[in-house]
Amino acid sequence: MTTPLVPTTLPDWAWERADVRQALRARDVGAVFRHVQQYSGASQARIAAAVGMTQARVNEIINRRREVSRLDVYERIADGLNMPDDARHLLGLAASREKRSGGAAFDLAAFPEVVRVYSAQASAREEIQQQARAAKELDILAVRGLGLIGLNDSMLRAHLGRPDGGLRVRVLLLDPESPALAQRAAEIGESAESLASGVRLAEARLRELSGICDIEVYRYGMLPTWRLIRTDSTLFVGAFDAGWEGHESATYKVMETPHGPLYRGFRRMFEAVIDGAERTV
Repeated sequence: MTTPLVPTTLPDWAWERADVRQALRARDVGAVFRHVQQYSGASQARIAAAVGMTQARVNEIINRRREVSRLDVYERIADGLNMPDDARHLLGLAASREKRSGGAAFDLAAFPEVVRVYSAQASAREEIQQQARAAKELDILAVRGLGLIGLNDSMLRAHLGRPDGGLRVRVLLLDPESPALAQRAAEIGESAESLASGVRLAEARLRELSGICDIEVYRYGMLPTWRLIRTDSTLFVGAFDAGWEGHESATYKVMETPHGPLYRGFRRMFEAVIDGAERTV
């Protein structure tokens, strides 16, 4: 008689971590098991019971003396670890059996991209900084960007240096001479002259960063709607509106997934804005 599996569970935030997601993409089960130990405190015996293996087999996998290659074993591991469907897709598996049995042709909930929502940028500050420190690429779509990158005490400026200079930074700022800037200034109760001066100050301060990172700065002319910060495969998305400035908006953490449209759509939009913008730095 088959012994029923006793699932073990990682906290939701652990499945969102870049190291866990990389292990899943690489189908590195040993690394996945090590992360399960690290983030859930589960012992090798507990993992073995969850995934239907012996403790000795789990130990061999963790210590890279044995690899997993069979699809049915991957399925058993995913079920035993209660993997969310996004994690299953990274591992190359279909959605969980429970969702497949529903018969839906395409269930967007099975491809979660929005993995966290913050009430405002300040709540996401620490995570954005952590992501930026390890990123190879940083894209920013803002209005003037002083609070993000333009000032010495801004959120990201101190995190741009790399010993090898290997960080690429692209920043889109609102054209200080565009009609859209005057409209945006009116929306937030500021003079167009003041807002335009802020953009020009940000450009001047960003020019100073050319010695510590590969930076490009552009001016765009459309009325700003989305506020984007991209660190490699993670986006932090807010919105501009007449009722608030970008940093006051709720901030959505959007992660790249194999099938999700949001991350790809926002990246496509950013590249389209770049194509139509004027480079100033």
